[in-house]
Amino acid sequence: MGDDMTDSNDVRDIREVLDFWFPEGRALDIDPDRHAKLWRWRMHGGADGEIAARFGPLTERGAAGALDHWAATPGGRLALIVVLDQFPRSLWRGSALAYAQDPAALAQALAGLENGDWAALGLPWFQIAFTQPLGHAEGPDHLARIDRLIALRRDIAARGPSALRPLYASLVDQAGKVRRVIASFGRHPHRNATLGRNSTPEEEAYLQRGDFPHLRAFRD
Repeated sequence: MGDDMTDSNDVRDIREVLDFWFPEGRALDIDPDRHAKLWRWRMHGGADGEIAARFGPLTERGAAGALDHWAATPGGRLALIVVLDQFPRSLWRGSALAYAQDPAALAQALAGLENGDWAALGLPWFQIAFTQPLGHAEGPDHLARIDRLIALRRDIAARGPSALRPLYASLVDQAGKVRRVIASFGRHPHRNATLGRNSTPEEEAYLQRGDFPHLRAFRD
């Protein structure tokens, strides 16, 4: 495997990541209000302290490529994407390291979309998390990836339980707002200061408004 963990340790770590990040479990009859609360927790930094305490070393190992073998199964790939795409945003919030694993997370998501891992997961909250790197990772094909993300989220919303459809429809809308930002600027301007990038005058005006799609999700 190219790593010093045994298979049983991998299984345990994958399960711990998924159980932590998705406390709603695998039952589709979850209460919509509770589910929305869990999405706010995931998307707005509510897990920062616990990620640092429980998953700091694991996140560092993921960033070093030591967990890439997790992608051998759909659930393992999902856990790896969470470790690469989500945990760095909590562990290294306010630092360039928060975004440094975006290309690796994107590669895992794209591979899993092509080989059937994404479809095999089934649950809407698993599939949303699996594809978040399509919108997060900057690059020349960013706009096309967000278009794909919007289509995938529409599919998830259409297939989901009726009680959860409004919630997942809101994530389609959120991705559309992100698309408008990328169409305007070609990148996420709210990262400019953290990444040491100069902002254009147009980006400065956008930043002064403070109306960022990633902060508005589940708060509108």
